[in-house]
Amino acid sequence: MLHLTAGRVGSLLARRATAAFTASSARMASHGHEVTPLSSVPADVVESVDMSQPMYWDRVDLPLPDRPYKDTLTATDKSLKQKEKGPWGQLSKEEKIALYRLTFCQTFPEMKQKTEEWKTVLGSVFFFLGFTGLVVWWQKVYVYPERPRTFDDEWQAKQLKRMLDMRISPVEGFSAKWDYEKGQWK
Repeated sequence: MLHLTAGRVGSLLARRATAAFTASSARMASHGHEVTPLSSVPADVVESVDMSQPMYWDRVDLPLPDRPYKDTLTATDKSLKQKEKGPWGQLSKEEKIALYRLTFCQTFPEMKQKTEEWKTVLGSVFFFLGFTGLVVWWQKVYVYPERPRTFDDEWQAKQLKRMLDMRISPVEGFSAKWDYEKGQWK
């Protein structure tokens, strides 16, 4: 139940945010201002969206939208709606599908149909991984300093020999594990 409520709130907020950023005329109209289109823009291009009215959407988690898909009905749609009030056994399969399409735009299988969006997402991931790799390579070549000489194997071997010669931690530590007579690790 909470999932349905959260989904409805989320879709409502998304629709309102979209309208707030795209249709300033809707904001002006909601505050009682008269909205006049710009003189250079034709009147049919500027569209006011009233977000206080019920909206239609196709979502699997919210199977019943706020309003039907078709608001304005043609003469054939009206006659079909009259037939709907009678027994459904007299309706043909095509008429039942047409009645469904008056209320809903897509069926559940159409909504659940897989898209090719994964290819775009995967391509974007690979693009950004490649770009990140280029940035890391550029930083390694031009930004970071040389590796310290203490990381070289030759340096570490010399350091190890020096520590053994100095007998560092002879009781329980480093030199305690070295056999000085045989010249090898115990």
